[in-house]
Amino acid sequence: MTGTHQTGNGQRSSANPLNILKAGLYITATPIGNLGDITLRAQETLKNVDFIACEDTRVTAKLLAFIGTNTKMMAYHDHSDARVRDRILDKIEAGFAVALVSDAGTPLISDPGYKLVADARARDITVTTIPGPCAAIAALTLSGLPTDKFLFAGFPPNKSGARQTWYGDYNQLKASLVIYESGRRLAASLADAAAVLGNRPVSVSREITKKFEETRTATLSELAAIYADIDPPKGEIVIVIGPSVKEEDISKIEIAAEEILGKALKHMSTKSAAAFTAELTGAKKRDLYQKALEIEKSRD
Repeated sequence: MTGTHQTGNGQRSSANPLNILKAGLYITATPIGNLGDITLRAQETLKNVDFIACEDTRVTAKLLAFIGTNTKMMAYHDHSDARVRDRILDKIEAGFAVALVSDAGTPLISDPGYKLVADARARDITVTTIPGPCAAIAALTLSGLPTDKFLFAGFPPNKSGARQTWYGDYNQLKASLVIYESGRRLAASLADAAAVLGNRPVSVSREITKKFEETRTATLSELAAIYADIDPPKGEIVIVIGPSVKEEDISKIEIAAEEILGKALKHMSTKSAAAFTAELTGAKKRDLYQKALEIEKSRD
């Protein structure tokens, strides 16, 4: 680990000048579960900065122990005020390098840091990003829903009425909607989304990169019913809701699916044809299987 100290004239110096990072704020992504996901660059940054500004020093201490360093830490969280931000930025202006981390994932993404970065920019302080894990992006890649356009909206409100109003703001969104939610509110949140947005396709991911990682996909009403009947799930939860689809587009998909299914049945089993058509069109495999049985029966 690089050690730093102040010389008699107040200038910053180091026991290993070759590894010194330039003064600035280093926004550093950390693992969302599996510590092995930390990048090489993030490790080197956390080892060589002078201080690490973190949400919870106990959480970050475990990560530092994993990578083998004991870099000094200072608390910076949602309740930190302007004096704390000024203290951090004053250190940078004095020539120090400071890393900003959250408890997990990429800082600022529903985590503290926005005001600190804004103030750093206002003071013309160098800001650098060390990209890496992000639960929202990870869940999007697991969802099987469109990824060409998406909106990350953070956490919905706690109360049902406010939550339905909040979901209403995204009713016409032509992109996948990515949100975070707590386990105890998951079923109610999915039900509110279904009431406002319609019965869209949705995925729910939790414990991403951990031992019990799980992603469930269905419609909003189906998953709302499933989670209402079981104990609230534990861990960090990410919901991805599919974009709005016009009624005429749904009809086109259904017509295309039926045509593809009919052709597939000439070369495949009923089950395989339904699965193949579902993969191509996004239609429900269960519905396609029933339709395939009807088609086979009509041909007899």
